[in-house]
Amino acid sequence: MEKNVVTSARIQSRSDMGSVKSIKIRAAAIMMALTLLALFGHHALAGTDSISPEKLPVKGMVTLVDLGAGQCIPCRMMAPILTDLRKKYRGKAVVAFVDVRFHPKAARRFGIRIIPTQIFYDRNGREVFRHEGYMGKAAIEHVFKRLGLK
Repeated sequence: MEKNVVTSARIQSRSDMGSVKSIKIRAAAIMMALTLLALFGHHALAGTDSISPEKLPVKGMVTLVDLGAGQCIPCRMMAPILTDLRKKYRGKAVVAFVDVRFHPKAARRFGIRIIPTQIFYDRNGREVFRHEGYMGKAAIEHVFKRLGLK
């Protein structure tokens, strides 16, 4: 009888080993995904204009500069809005996203205190409006209308 108990324990132990191995594989996959997100998270917002922060604002065009980070939840919530606005106002306005983790000098240059921050510039490159935090599509379009965009 004692022999059966030991055998059962070994069988149980082997199935536990399989689940431990499965957990380790899952953990490794999650770590890989998090590493990729950390390295390339800013591409989650790739639908916005890819312009060097040094070239912003764009003279001759109304410009929206959204400063944030690829892992910031409100920034990620704004990503599809910025993509839509970029398409809608193509040729009329520049909609640019700057990831401050990868461009810390831009954060200082634009005087960022929190992310996300949206800065609106008129066609002459003069800052006309600044907003801190999540900003919805209707609010952004309202500012665009004030800047003469239709």
